[in-house]
Amino acid sequence: SAPHVLCDVVFILVIFLLTCRQFPGCGNIVTFSQFLFIAVEGFIFEANFGRKRPAIPMRYYLIMVAMFFTVSVVNNYALNLNIAMPLHMIFRSGSLIASMALGIIILKKRYSMSKYTSIALVSVGIFTCTFMSAKQVASDSSLNEEDGLHVFLWWLLGIAALTFALLMSARMGIFQETLYKRFGKHSKEALFYNHALPLPGFLLLAPNIYHHAVLFSQSEPFQIPVIGLTMPIMWFYLLMNVITQYVCIRGVFILTTECTSLTVTLVVTLRKFVSLIFSILYFRNPFTAWHWLGTAFVFVGTLMYTEVWNSLGPLLARWRKRLKED
Repeated sequence: SAPHVLCDVVFILVIFLLTCRQFPGCGNIVTFSQFLFIAVEGFIFEANFGRKRPAIPMRYYLIMVAMFFTVSVVNNYALNLNIAMPLHMIFRSGSLIASMALGIIILKKRYSMSKYTSIALVSVGIFTCTFMSAKQVASDSSLNEEDGLHVFLWWLLGIAALTFALLMSARMGIFQETLYKRFGKHSKEALFYNHALPLPGFLLLAPNIYHHAVLFSQSEPFQIPVIGLTMPIMWFYLLMNVITQYVCIRGVFILTTECTSLTVTLVVTLRKFVSLIFSILYFRNPFTAWHWLGTAFVFVGTLMYTEVWNSLGPLLARWRKRLKED
């Protein structure tokens, strides 16, 4: 499922950036649409219209859902607290370190030096690329600088929100790992309940969601290729985002049942990295030597984590043996 996730994120990024560029602050309607679509699909095909009982007790899903919903909402609102998107990505790229740290503290895990080194390389590589992108965005923008303590305090609140969401996300991954070890692998069930149970919470965000729904309906008409149906272009963008996000998140939930929380975090972090690199190339932003250095760090760190060198050793030995026999 990991390659599936990495491939699908490319189109998700394009749709999301196009949407947020025209209507900043539309994260709530995007998140709500994704949750609603996945919940309806799961209610029909996984829960069998409510007739199928969950394999994992509902109280554990309520805890997981509380974490999941909190992380999603806090990450959305951080963008309204003077936090720029590149800085947002920098913080979320620190999820590897947070996941490893909480794994050591809560699960008493210990890792080899190569694992520590690989995580550090991946984190440094992603941080380098996002930091350089942040500098480019800052230099290209013409925002007016506001003086005063007010703006600085809101920025500090945004940093605190991102830090909280980062730690909560890592804790949620560890919680999922322990649940699957105890009750078995139920990725489709977890996907459904994680998106269906939080739906009432979106009532708190109803005014914001309705406001952006009206704005989306007022966007320019767009004729969908092949079928010829005409609809507001922002609703088309949202529809494409929801479909691709469903494929993406389903792959992630399958991955959580097959791998440890740290491995899942590594794959999702690499997904964010691919998104960043694609955005640089797609929007024709400068790809500097620092970006290439960051890319090298990420790929070397990934190869170290997967211990591909250990797999290559026996393969090379067998290849040499066959050459000698021939």
